Order: sequence, then structure tokens, then C-alpha cells
Amino acid sequence: MKFPVYRKYPNNHSFFKILDNDHFIEFKLTGQRVEKHLFEAKILPDRNFIQDMLSMHNGHWVEATKEAFEQLEARIKP
Repeated sequence: MKFPVYRKYPNNHSFFKILDNDHFIEFKLTGQRVEKHLFEAKILPDRNFIQDMLSMHNGHWVEATKEAFEQLEARIKP
């Protein structure tokens, strides 16, 4: 698989940039606020979570675009 891969929840409240099989960045939307979370999988359930995102298991995730992710990233203040 070629990384990064972009996913989001169908409700558009969380966007994910999957960097590799063990790391992703999440942008979580709460109202007009955007929060950035960095995640590193250290145990098997976390790695399974990333694999579920990649396979869009049970429709919990849908494809997102790089552009949508970058728009959210631009809204975060340094």
C-alpha cells in the first residue's frame, strides 16, 4: 500500500492521515475548533484499528482527500 492514505468518519467530524501501518494523524472537529492528534500504534489492537481504517471495515470510515485534510491543517494555529 502506498502511504499516506486519507480516511474520515462518514459524519465528517474526524479526518485521518495514515502515515504507515503504525502511525496516523487525526484532525477532530468540534464546532469550529480543529484538534490535531498524533497516534502511534504500540500494541496489536491499535495496529488492528489502523488496518480497519485502511480497509474501511464495516463502513466506519470512508475515503477522504488530501485537499480536505490540508484545509483542516491550515485552520490550526501555531
